[in-house]
Parts: sequence; structure tokens; C-alpha cells
Amino acid sequence: MQKKTRRPRNTNFRLEPRRRPVVHLLGEAPDIDLTERVLYRDPMVLVIDKPAGLPVHAGPSGGPNLEAGLASLMFEAKDRPALAHRLDRDTAGCLALGRGEKGLKRLGRLFREGLVGKVYWAVVEGGPVDDRGEVTAPLLKTNTTAGWRVDIDAAGKPARTRWQVLGRGDGFAWMAFQPATGRTHQVRVHAASLGCPIVGDTQYGATVAAPMHLLARSLTLPLYQERPPVVVEADPPDHMRKRLRALGWR
Repeated sequence: MQKKTRRPRNTNFRLEPRRRPVVHLLGEAPDIDLTERVLYRDPMVLVIDKPAGLPVHAGPSGGPNLEAGLASLMFEAKDRPALAHRLDRDTAGCLALGRGEKGLKRLGRLFREGLVGKVYWAVVEGGPVDDRGEVTAPLLKTNTTAGWRVDIDAAGKPARTRWQVLGRGDGFAWMAFQPATGRTHQVRVHAASLGCPIVGDTQYGATVAAPMHLLARSLTLPLYQERPPVVVEADPPDHMRKRLRALGWR
């Protein structure tokens, strides 16, 4: 009897849950070693330092995307990790991945219930009058020919962001943002609503031509009931460091 050969497993697709199975091609993997960008790893969770300029999903214009390269982060697991949340293309920093169904479900619950602590660092043009405060402004997301656009609108979803100024100087400010909700472009739009758009964020009013100065600085993940929360931090990308140092970082 001829022995059947096992066909190689195709790991370059994902299935949408609770729907008729539809295959989504993931596109082109990035030409970077993602294993060197791992900030935290345990049997259920990975946190990586996402580079600025790399989208997390394949887009209509093609090009490399993070999700297409996640097979390189399987390590000893049998399945590729999966995205537990998203960061914008031009945002750098902490991005959490679930390892296997159990890890992804646990992270999904933590994000859904607002139990994940998130801190973003940004360099903004100008700066708010006060040193700390909170923005509570609903956000409405619309899809345009140029991509997602988010505006403050009473018809939008509730959104709340705490903020603090960490340094000022030479027409810029270094700010920390703590979003209590997870709306698309939330930190970017709320920063602009304070009259201080993020450097490089021309979509929401920035005038300085530069890569966007926004970093997902840290995640606090209460993953395990009888252990302290896992706290993971990412260092600023190269394009942010000069301005941050001028404002007092390190």
C-alpha cells in the first residue's frame, strides 16, 4: 500500500471567525528580522516593537505588511501568532500578539474590557496650556478614497484620553497619552483637538514635514490572576530621538 505524503501546511492566510470561511492572502512579508524585535514572550503572548512605516495588514496598494511575516515568530509553537490589536502604519512601538487560540482569546478579553494599560509618547507642535488633562470627545470614523478619516462628532463613539506634558521647548512638547478607549486614530485626533497636532501627522493638521512622532510606549497586561501585570516598554524609534532629547528624554 502506497504511503500518503502529507501536504505542507500553508500558514500565509487567516480566516474570519464566525463567518463563512474566506481566505485572505496576507501579501508580502517585511524584509526585517522580527525575532530581533520581540520585547516579551511567554507561552500565550508575544509583544513586539513594531517599526514605524510598516502596516499591520495587507492594503490595496500592496507592499510588505507585518501580518505576512508573523510565521517567523512561531518559535516552538505549532501555529503562527495573531494580532490582538492594531497600530497605525506610521506608529511605532508595543504590539501584542496572541500565541494560539487561548492566548488570543485572553488578550481579546483584556482589550475588549478595557483592562489593558496603554501609554503613547508623542512629540507635538506647540503644546497645551496646562500640564495635564483629559479629552472626552466622541470620534466618528469614515472611509475615504485616501483611507480612514476620523473626526470629533457627536454621532461618533465615546472616546476618552488622559494626557500629560513631559517636556517643553523650542515650539514643541513631549507628551504622554493614555487612551481609556481604543478608537481608530484616537490619540492623533485628540492631540489635534488640543491645538497641538503630532509632528508629522499632516492628516490632522501638522505643519512639520517629518515621519510621525508617535510611539506606543508601553502596554500593561494583567494576564495571570496570581501574578503581577506584565509591563512592556518600547524605546523611541530613531526619527523621534533627537527631538525627545531636546525636550528632556534621557
